[in-house]
Amino acid sequence: MSSFYEKHLLPRCLNFLCSAKPIARQREKIVPLAGGTVLELGVGSGLNFQYYDNAKIDKIIGLDPSAELSTMARKVADAQNLHVEFLQGYAEDICLPDSSIDTVLVTYTLCTVNDTLKVCQEALRVLKENGQLLFCEHGLAPDESVARWQNRINPFWGKMAGGCNLNRDIGFVINESGFEIKTLERMYLPKTPRFAGYNYWGSAVRKSTN
Repeated sequence: MSSFYEKHLLPRCLNFLCSAKPIARQREKIVPLAGGTVLELGVGSGLNFQYYDNAKIDKIIGLDPSAELSTMARKVADAQNLHVEFLQGYAEDICLPDSSIDTVLVTYTLCTVNDTLKVCQEALRVLKENGQLLFCEHGLAPDESVARWQNRINPFWGKMAGGCNLNRDIGFVINESGFEIKTLERMYLPKTPRFAGYNYWGSAVRKSTN
């Protein structure tokens, strides 16, 4: 049974933290690139909705395990007159057919899932042959001093932040899952603690079998 904190306080805390200006600027860089039938993994409270380019979108499917966050997201979608089909579930087991999605969008979600590699493999499964993965995540920093702090803090951070991990190598996991990364940018977010602010964002496609 979910605790009071997980059910009532954590969703609002996550919404507040993930709507910070530096993170919002990152969302603005990647979300408008989505097109066609879009699957958003970890749709959360709907913080990406305002950045979609509606002229490119045929359909949006939002997946999240949290009923509380999905309720918040529905209100945002209604306020923006945006049609979103919501699915409650985990990204390790996406209840969608193979090759049914044009764009998988994942922002600030791979840090919290139980099995990052399985999530990326599921994203690859549901993507059409010419589909794309768009990602924007925080993770393992390249500086050894920062990475050491990430490793030290991570066990305590996860308990406070809904299972968030500070030290995942996002680019490595995406590449290992069968994707070929086409674009990848990285930086420390301004006005953000370095241990939590190293960001990866870009796009990936299915690796060629030729």
